[in-house]
Amino acid sequence: MGIRWNLRKLMAAQEMFQTTDLGPLLAERGIHLSREQVFRLVTQPPQRLSMDTLAALCDILSCTPNDLIEVEVVNAEVRKTAGGARGSAPTVRRTSIRRPEGL
Repeated sequence: MGIRWNLRKLMAAQEMFQTTDLGPLLAERGIHLSREQVFRLVTQPPQRLSMDTLAALCDILSCTPNDLIEVEVVNAEVRKTAGGARGSAPTVRRTSIRRPEGL
């Protein structure tokens, strides 16, 4: 599973094009982050995010958590069909590395 972090896109829709635009708006809502933390929050998906920060972002951008975070299936499992054959999954070829003779 992966996620798509849409904060930058939602900020642009609100005509906020710089990460420094977000800091004061978060501070108004009691979320005090450094400039570096705001920059990372905008430019890359967070590994951890507090509920307070998520709620503040949703309030600032007039959106829902689902607008900010989209879950993506990265490695979907291929289901078997009724005949036992698999769907159009890519073929995985296993190889082995052998030492040249004489070494």
